[in-house]
Amino acid sequence: MVDYSESATAALKPLDNSSFQRVLVVVAHPDDAEYGTSAAVSMWTEQDIEVGYLLVTAGEAGMQRPPIEARKLRAAEQREACDIVGVDHLQILDFPDGQVEYGIELRKAIAYVIRAFQPDVIISGAGEVRVPWGLDHADHRAVGLATIDAARDAGNQWLYTEQFHEGLTAWETDTLLLTGTEPTHYVEISQNAVEQAVASLSAHREYLADLPDHPAPKDFIPEMLAAQGKAAGVPYATGFARQ
Repeated sequence: MVDYSESATAALKPLDNSSFQRVLVVVAHPDDAEYGTSAAVSMWTEQDIEVGYLLVTAGEAGMQRPPIEARKLRAAEQREACDIVGVDHLQILDFPDGQVEYGIELRKAIAYVIRAFQPDVIISGAGEVRVPWGLDHADHRAVGLATIDAARDAGNQWLYTEQFHEGLTAWETDTLLLTGTEPTHYVEISQNAVEQAVASLSAHREYLADLPDHPAPKDFIPEMLAAQGKAAGVPYATGFARQ
């Protein structure tokens, strides 16, 4: 579990993004990037750093309505959330929501996107069972671990060689940033980016309406970013474990 107390994060360092050109955020579902990561994304896109989102599922099993309807709705809401924080590139794969399994097919699919998008930074979950909010979702764990491995796979010229027939080449990513684990670095978040982070999660309005016990984004996103900021010694921050 991540501890954002001052003593636990005294060694946190500011994340140097001066060399960042293209960032790929890999998550399991629509809305997963909106719980803190989108605040950092907003900061980066304002600096003309290109950011892309890869969703492994369409989140079709996450609403109180038929999956075929939920799939279209959640994709549209994610597109709106991306627009708010300046993300143009959005790709949604077709793995089954709630049943994502770690394995070669998942690694291969993620490696394909890495090779196509050619990011110098990849963001994903750490794949840990226990996270700050409790026991993590099985899809989150599978996608996090698969992304960590796919980042390495993508740079191996002897893996998934059929992808090269489509014009792709091996691609090695310089930096891996993990969420849901003990942070090593932080991104300072501006007041404007806090507001955009709130707005990006609020864009998932129909999804959140199906979760009556979910707090309103404005009631917890600023508080969450402020808590991480206090630990880092700044007003607002988002933490990552840099690898």
